[in-house]
Amino acid sequence: MNLDLRGKNALVCGSSKGIGKAAAVEIAKLGANVTLVSRSADTMAAIVHELEDSQGQRHDFLVADFSKPSDLKRKVRGLVGAKPIHILVNNTGGPPAGPILEAEEQAFQEAFTRHLICNHLLVQAVVPGMKKEGYGRIINVISTSVKAPLDNLGVSNTVRAAVANWAKTLANELGPEGITVNNILPGATNTGRLQEIIENKAKASGRSTGEVIAAMQAGIPLRRFAKPEETGAAIAFLASPAAAYITGVALAVDGGRLKNM
Repeated sequence: MNLDLRGKNALVCGSSKGIGKAAAVEIAKLGANVTLVSRSADTMAAIVHELEDSQGQRHDFLVADFSKPSDLKRKVRGLVGAKPIHILVNNTGGPPAGPILEAEEQAFQEAFTRHLICNHLLVQAVVPGMKKEGYGRIINVISTSVKAPLDNLGVSNTVRAAVANWAKTLANELGPEGITVNNILPGATNTGRLQEIIENKAKASGRSTGEVIAAMQAGIPLRRFAKPEETGAAIAFLASPAAAYITGVALAVDGGRLKNM
């Protein structure tokens, strides 16, 4: 199986923590040069120092705020002017929890900007280089909610579904170029985002966090939460040459929690 990413450049968004960081680590292990993207320069500098570089890799980072798409566009244009990007991992933090009926108009606008618009700007910036290099992998980290909406995540459910359909359309358009576009659907993953969801569930229900965790894990066939590196490994595989004939899919990494196919 060809998992060799030596000589490839990856741009991994939201990579200062959680699934984004795990994806950056796993992709670096396969030999790629990784550019981290987040708002935290100090955190990313420390991660760059930690990344595997035994194969002569060169890692760096880009400070960007996904609430400011014009600034992101400018910075990424500068990056691709200096080197081609072969692998793009679109990933950013989810919108705040809450019932959809209570969501303000601005919440939808902000989430749409941070997720779909910024994803789109990044793709437009990197695809010309992918075509020229003859190698392209676009991987979007979204949610199992695109197949089964999650309770109390109204804005997230809505925007994630939009991203999923955008990605499927993109996969159809870029397929003739040999560029693959796939979605990763994380289930309950042991990150800060999950801890926030657990605390909100506990507060709303009057249960302890331990009771909430037990109930959530009981609904997962593997009876545990995912480790970020497990999701990161799935992302790294889709970025590899071995996944060249996989495109337009929505891969759930959820321990079997989804009840549908």
